[in-house]
Amino acid sequence: MNDERLIVDLHSRWVFGWERNDGDEPFDFRRTFGDFYDFDSPDVRLYDDFDPEQRVATTAAGYGSIWEPSFRQMVSAHHAVDDGPHVIADLGLAASTLAFVARITVPDATTDIRTTSSLVWRRTPDGWRIVREHNSTKVLPAGTLDRRLPTRQAP
Repeated sequence: MNDERLIVDLHSRWVFGWERNDGDEPFDFRRTFGDFYDFDSPDVRLYDDFDPEQRVATTAAGYGSIWEPSFRQMVSAHHAVDDGPHVIADLGLAASTLAFVARITVPDATTDIRTTSSLVWRRTPDGWRIVREHNSTKVLPAGTLDRRLPTRQAP
């Protein structure tokens, strides 16, 4: 498989790593994404404007600490890819962009979103790993994704 196809597969699988269903074991960022992020790189920069504090993480572990509390409280998170991934890869670096929609359900609310995700991957001895991330999210009007994504997963 060429590098572009491999990154397409990785970015697609990355989106669905964020899936949550009612009753799932507690979300563990490193367990879920250990094969995606470069946990050893000193020059990681990871950002998602869906974080209410809009922090920039400089380590993969630090990024996980931003998301673990929220994802442990979720009832469910369901995703669908809207566009992409679009990939360029050369000389040990790759960039991928895709857009996805998601329905996030917490005990007292449901939020529909559309996110554009851009990732930079570096080839390491262990494979391609994320070293840069930028996600821009727009909250959609309530019910926008009713026909695409479930509110809750049946037990």
